[in-house]
Amino acid sequence: MRPPSLLVDDTPRRLGCWDRTHRTLHLARRLIEQQGWGEVIEVLRHEMAHQYVDEVLKIHDETAHGPAFQRVCEQRSINASASGAFETNPEAVAVMRKIQGLLALAESDNENEAKAAMSAAHRLMRKHNIRAARASGLDCYRFVQLGRIRRRTPAHEKILAGLLGQHFFVQPVWVEAYDPVQEARGRVLEVCGRAENLAIAEYVHGFMLATCERLWGAHKRAKSIKGNRDRRRYLQGVMVGFHERLQGEAQTAEEAGLIWTGDGGLDSWVGHRYPHLRSGRRTQMRVDGSWSAGRAAGKEVVLRRGVSTSGRGIRGLLGLN
Repeated sequence: MRPPSLLVDDTPRRLGCWDRTHRTLHLARRLIEQQGWGEVIEVLRHEMAHQYVDEVLKIHDETAHGPAFQRVCEQRSINASASGAFETNPEAVAVMRKIQGLLALAESDNENEAKAAMSAAHRLMRKHNIRAARASGLDCYRFVQLGRIRRRTPAHEKILAGLLGQHFFVQPVWVEAYDPVQEARGRVLEVCGRAENLAIAEYVHGFMLATCERLWGAHKRAKSIKGNRDRRRYLQGVMVGFHERLQGEAQTAEEAGLIWTGDGGLDSWVGHRYPHLRSGRRTQMRVDGSWSAGRAAGKEVVLRRGVSTSGRGIRGLLGLN
């Protein structure tokens, strides 16, 4: 593909377009100013797909979003929707409503009842994904970027990304990103998967970051700790403890016959989206008293309904009113 001209305009009608006459890719200024960098790049990829069909495949006898365009988008895991929106699977919405109800039960003051509700939510997610993986198509996968763009990522957030991938049926990828407001470059966590799993992953991501800070504050008060010297190790311990808690849930589910063997469709979709994906280095941790205290606290964490980075909760993430 020959590099085109790139124009940022003030149109209120569209997010982007390919102008074949002037060989120009248009992006809306409001897209760059109001949306995350992941959405900006996805719109750019969408318009580049139009350019590819036009200039490389030289197909001009189909509609703009015709078969050739749809095929190019599927082969490269690009959102082919003209509006940038995705449809929500009704079956997935029904599952999400049940999970929402179980997380409400997890707010119970009865510890055993709360843990049982979280376990039931985990089994429901696993059962749903085992069934969905058998009938998957590449058009059912999406992505969302979580957290802030950073030059250096804290270790506990790296651990959190790993447990999202291992226990919540998504594929985490650390991607290069740009913050146009701060004019800063860095990396951000992108998770890929089905819409319902992305909603839960976003919820868990916000819940665990908030819970880590809450538990650290309680630990400081209980131990009369004044500073934050041991904060990072404590937060790492919390994430490790929660990961071990989830491993126990997974083992219980497998003993009940819910064997998760992976989602080949998601693996293929991520492979198309990131053909040069590489594994990262293992996170180094120093085990000490603060780490061990955090780990013990993490093992007792129960997912509850009311915490989310956006304040929307799972119901808001999928528009469940």
